[in-house]
Amino acid sequence: MTNVCILLARGFEECEALIPADLLKRAGANVVLVATEGGLAVTGSHGITVTADITIDELKKEDMHCLVLPGGMPGTRLLGENTRVLSLIEYAVGRGLYVGAICAAPSILGKMRLLDGRNAAVYPSFADALKYANITGKKVEHDDIFITAEGMGAAFGFGFRLVETLFGAQAAADIKESVRYEGE
Repeated sequence: MTNVCILLARGFEECEALIPADLLKRAGANVVLVATEGGLAVTGSHGITVTADITIDELKKEDMHCLVLPGGMPGTRLLGENTRVLSLIEYAVGRGLYVGAICAAPSILGKMRLLDGRNAAVYPSFADALKYANITGKKVEHDDIFITAEGMGAAFGFGFRLVETLFGAQAAADIKESVRYEGE
């Protein structure tokens, strides 16, 4: 089974975490919501509290196949300041695992210089953190192991790109049909 870990820090953007989580579950992924600080209850940037599956201390990184970073504030800042999160990103990249980041979260990858020379998408006000990347203006970008997206409005496109990457184009098409998705 494909294990996708979605990191949740206080102030995460709810749709950027939960829409991809839903779509990936429909594709057959084992989606694990990971609280990065405190207990399992994590409140998003719009006051919606989500119960994570595990804490970051309980995560067995060896079981991870894909890592997803939702944006939102202060969630993105908290992810980027968390040494355990940064170590987890380095682990994923070092093993060639897919890393997804949406909205402000690609700025974390940019500050780590992981997107240098790569095509990327990011929320416009965070573009300075990706000064060595090629920000294409597309809503979703996929370059090597990195899947990035502009913001909450791209959450479905981001989720479908993750599904397509991990499970194939037919799986993404089937889910689009089953949920009556008409975007793109």
